[in-house]
Amino acid sequence: MAAKSTKKGNKIPEGATIVATNRRARRDFEILETYEAGIVLRGSEVKALREAKVQLAESYANIYRNEAWIHSFHIVQYSHSGIAMGHEPDRQKKLLLHRKEIDKLGPRLDAERLTLVPLSVYFLNGRAKVEIALARGKKQHDRRTDIAKRDADMEARREMSKKLRGR
Repeated sequence: MAAKSTKKGNKIPEGATIVATNRRARRDFEILETYEAGIVLRGSEVKALREAKVQLAESYANIYRNEAWIHSFHIVQYSHSGIAMGHEPDRQKKLLLHRKEIDKLGPRLDAERLTLVPLSVYFLNGRAKVEIALARGKKQHDRRTDIAKRDADMEARREMSKKLRGR
């Protein structure tokens, strides 16, 4: 499966149906590496996810006892499930990663004081996937530098387009 790089640098495979993205993650964190992981979900969670009733903004992942878990990943109750068939919206969900990836991420999270941040949730061939990133938190001055660089690039592109149009 070929990974498609979008405008923001995401590597979401072609044919994937994007459910939600975490735009704050790219603003607040410096993204070092990205991984694709499956999510262990219950039936009503999958149906609610298909309705895009999910919040990624405050969620994060970690490695605990050689397993990857995602926390604060809020999936709203499915509208047609009863009380008995529903799910707890904020329960921890297990991430499905290869053993080599978990063994590589675990020590790195502790040693370099990094974090795992979910970037997006999507369906690929009927299976729920999450794109997680190994990230380092940005300081306030880093964010200001990024904004200044973006503004300078935009101004340069604007001037170049004026020159090309002959003005």
